[in-house]
Amino acid sequence: MTLRRLCLTLQGAVQGVGFRPFVYRLAINLDLKGWVNNSAQGVEIEVEGPTHLLNSFLGQLKNDLPPRAVIEMIECTDDAPIGYTSFEIRPSTEGSSTALLLPDIATCADCLREIFDPCDRRYRYPFTNCTNCGPRYSIIQSLPYDRHNATMRHFKMCPDCQSEYTDPLSRRFHAQPNACPICGPQVELWNEEGQLEEGWQDEPIQHAAEAIRQGKILAVKGLGGFHLMVDARNQAAVERLRERKHRPDKPFALMYPSLKRVRHDCEILEVEAELLRSHTAPIVLLKRKQKNSVRVDPENNIAEAVAPGYPHLGIMLPYTPLHHLLMADLDFPVVATSGNPSGVPICFNERQTPQDLKGLADLYLIHNRPILSPSDDSIIQVINNQPQILRRARGYAPLPISPSPIQNSKLSSPPTILAVGAHLKNTIALSLGDRIFLSPHLGDLGTVQSLKRFQKTIRDFLQIYDCQPDIIACDAHPDYASTQAAHTFAQEWQVPVIPVQHHYAHVLACIAEHPLERAALGIAWDGSGYGLDGTLWGGEFLRITTSGFERVGYLRPFQLPGGEKAIQEPRRAALGLLYSCFGEAIEQKQLAPMQAFSPQSLKLLYTMLDRHINTPMTSSVGRLFDAIASLTNKVQISSYEGQAAAALESALTGFETEEHYPVQISSTLPLIVDWRPMLNAILEDIAVGLDAGLISSKFHNTLVEIIVNVSHRVGESYVVLTGGCFQNRYLSERTSKRLREENFQPYWHQQIPTNDGGIALGQVMSIKRSHRSSINIQDVLSDPQPLPPRTSSCV
Repeated sequence: MTLRRLCLTLQGAVQGVGFRPFVYRLAINLDLKGWVNNSAQGVEIEVEGPTHLLNSFLGQLKNDLPPRAVIEMIECTDDAPIGYTSFEIRPSTEGSSTALLLPDIATCADCLREIFDPCDRRYRYPFTNCTNCGPRYSIIQSLPYDRHNATMRHFKMCPDCQSEYTDPLSRRFHAQPNACPICGPQVELWNEEGQLEEGWQDEPIQHAAEAIRQGKILAVKGLGGFHLMVDARNQAAVERLRERKHRPDKPFALMYPSLKRVRHDCEILEVEAELLRSHTAPIVLLKRKQKNSVRVDPENNIAEAVAPGYPHLGIMLPYTPLHHLLMADLDFPVVATSGNPSGVPICFNERQTPQDLKGLADLYLIHNRPILSPSDDSIIQVINNQPQILRRARGYAPLPISPSPIQNSKLSSPPTILAVGAHLKNTIALSLGDRIFLSPHLGDLGTVQSLKRFQKTIRDFLQIYDCQPDIIACDAHPDYASTQAAHTFAQEWQVPVIPVQHHYAHVLACIAEHPLERAALGIAWDGSGYGLDGTLWGGEFLRITTSGFERVGYLRPFQLPGGEKAIQEPRRAALGLLYSCFGEAIEQKQLAPMQAFSPQSLKLLYTMLDRHINTPMTSSVGRLFDAIASLTNKVQISSYEGQAAAALESALTGFETEEHYPVQISSTLPLIVDWRPMLNAILEDIAVGLDAGLISSKFHNTLVEIIVNVSHRVGESYVVLTGGCFQNRYLSERTSKRLREENFQPYWHQQIPTNDGGIALGQVMSIKRSHRSSINIQDVLSDPQPLPPRTSSCV
């Protein structure tokens, strides 16, 4: 009988998912000889046997994978057999790291059964896990993913756990966080001073549950950091949390004990239910049931202070054994918001947290398993019956994305690229070969603490993947903290920094998710980004080609009195919009934004507008949303980013109409969308007392028709929707519907955030495109040339 030897290298999600015992069992069942191990590149296999059995091995290897495993690539060579006499799992080998670093995984069904089984040795143990679930990214220091490279190295396994860990037939074979009540991490309940009090040693989770029932605020250390938890039915307790956290309006996320309880309060599509139950266990934005809906227990309604005035709730299910045990003891929903003071990153070190959260939490449910890489909860909504990630963090990051070959560099040795992202909703990206590794959501870079977390994440990524960048990509805005950090790192490593225009990066981030093989029209609408002409862009129509982009249209610019201050005050955006339309005549108008200022402040703002003092010009659709929200008196001063736009979207619920307002569009490229006819019509509707919901509906529809009209005139059949404005579910769904009706092919974000959380990916794609087409990067950033004039029309 002729024997062969196959030498395999596999890349993908093949470490920390039970892949080696799967290979071991497969080889043993087929009576094949050889070995398998983890390497810094993935998994390596040598297997010997007859041809027909090797073919069967390869078929089952590809088709019968463990639940969390994904094979992205298999390299296979055929060689002469060397006479292996058994099949074994060999120790891991070190080297240059290209293996996937997996995200943390929610508790699997098998582990869940064990923690609620009184006869199991892990009964009520809050750190139960196996190769199908548990921490990954949050505890790993370097690759390959082995216990000595993770924070679990501090916990020596007892004989029973060690036996599981070394048994290839156990689902805990080389489960790196494997532990039990005898040898593993432990939970404690601390008072507000961070001290263990007498009587709390036994059943700390039950004592914590009782504290929540009493209306207290509990800080809970989870997988990637702390949550602040409070009874979601207790209006006074939720209001107290808002006051302490200085978060007056932004909706809180909720954790429910079960999907059944979620259905009690929300309408759930099947795709949304699948997301809630999935191993990624994100926060899912769900539509609330109307107050007149039939409820099983009307007295258990969610407190109004959880999400005041909003038709959706952000909901997740328990995703660690600790959460499952706590929620089972409570059996009612709780607020589960990030454990941090406003403006700083999530807390994750139990020794430091009582000081960081002093005055915020009443009690601390902590554990002693160290977190190396903190991570917030991911947030998802469903658009057109498909998931759209709004915040990519726990459960998803740092998994990479591999753009299609047409989008990737065709160089044999593509450069290693570090992209540092934007200033708000920051993420970073690291491009190695054909993969782009994306960090979890890092948040806004407006504080010293958040900037330190950002810098540490960069250094940790480079350490894990054992590399140094050849190029650093950053935003074109010179004052972004991320841009300034890019130049500091570049000096340290002696590498070039390449700026990428903000909205171009937005469009490329979306294109990276889709195999687009031709030019496309990118519609990038957001709050603001640094434009090539020195103004603040944000209402952009960009034609994307293989070599760059050209600005083929934009919203008519208007003034923003106070510059950045206008971002927090929609009333300022409204004044700027009105002044850009009516000039000094606005002083005679008595509208909601004017009434929101004192006479002295209003006079000063009029002077600023008249003399163009600190009133930068913007084409931002995000600021247009702010202005309309102010004019309809929905929001005058925002307490969080995007509040005005969210209020307008909420207002149109129940007022949907097919009507829209007129606008004027110029006759030549770049097309200028003149909003002044729309503004006049809105003011007429306000004057006759039209409901703000109807005004909002007509306003949204107008934006949709602008997109359809411009798409026709630009003439590209592929239309890419990106930027923070397309977090708006109504705007996204209606736009994509209308585009399809007009025979366009719309694309929108699904796996990468449409907001600034996708900017780092777009920055990488810009550099990869410049290398692919062998052009100078400055060509990508050059001013677009106008195209021949087209016929004008109105919407």
